[in-house]
Amino acid sequence: MDRVKDRSIIVSIVIPVYNEECYIEKCILSLLQQDYRKEQMEWIFIDGGSSDNTVLIIKKYMQKYPELIKLYDNPNKTVPYAMNIGIKSSVGKYIIRLDAHSEYSEDYISKCVYYLEKTDADNVGGVIETKGKGYVGNAIALMLSSKFGVGDSKFRTNGKSGYVDTVPFGAFRREVFTKYGLYNEKLTRNQDIELNYRIRKNGGKIYMAEDIKLKYYCRNRIKEIVAMAIKDGKWNVITMKLCPGAMGIRHFVPLTFLLSLIVLPLLSILIPSFIYLFLGEIILYSLLDIISSIKAAKDIKYIPLLFILFPIFHLSYGFGSLIGLAKKI
Repeated sequence: MDRVKDRSIIVSIVIPVYNEECYIEKCILSLLQQDYRKEQMEWIFIDGGSSDNTVLIIKKYMQKYPELIKLYDNPNKTVPYAMNIGIKSSVGKYIIRLDAHSEYSEDYISKCVYYLEKTDADNVGGVIETKGKGYVGNAIALMLSSKFGVGDSKFRTNGKSGYVDTVPFGAFRREVFTKYGLYNEKLTRNQDIELNYRIRKNGGKIYMAEDIKLKYYCRNRIKEIVAMAIKDGKWNVITMKLCPGAMGIRHFVPLTFLLSLIVLPLLSILIPSFIYLFLGEIILYSLLDIISSIKAAKDIKYIPLLFILFPIFHLSYGFGSLIGLAKKI
């Protein structure tokens, strides 16, 4: 790419992909509908060895837009390696990390650029509307959009615009990666959180704009959300060990809850009065579960499933953190 063309590209979009054939086309179509000029963008897909039709779908669009779309291999498979490959090969003034499991509002890119230029933030992001498919998938989406489900995660629970500790994915000034470093390749998960922590720790700022919007497609089966929760819980602890300070207190609430369900009954054997504390906790959690299920449900039919999903998700998350505690780094 010649220098003149380099200067014309304002935005480099980096998208890690792995077996995304069910979602990648919708993602690409949403990018094609962006109101930001294609001539000022490059889209960099980094494939982690997909075994489905993901690469074929991307190549189909590469034939139509050869100057816009690039595809690289990621032999290490994980997201931080993919992001670092994309960042190193990019030429844009701004670098926007996107997710293939999502669709983006038509002004997503232009709004990211607007806030990068109008604020002093090093990283800008928006809010997620979590979507599911089918009865179970829709219930999971409602759970992941509830404060009782995911805590004070503002980008998931329609938070208001302002400076925050992290955002989904992220739109960065190029110099961020020179000043604060690239993605931590040790982190299979939480690499966005750790990078944002590093930015804030060194005096940078993260800004969330409520009018930057995307749709994220969640898991649609209970066993899938359980597997995700276990992995997330485990990697929260691993991240804490590898990068002290990167994770917030909220990330360990499920672990604390699970440990209390184990420890309080054991303590009651020695001190009988602890059984009342245990029962009180169960009653309080059940009440919060009922209230939150009613509040989160957009239709009465989702209330019974949400009532079950909340504890399944929280306990799975906590169990994953227990695994993380036992894992040697």
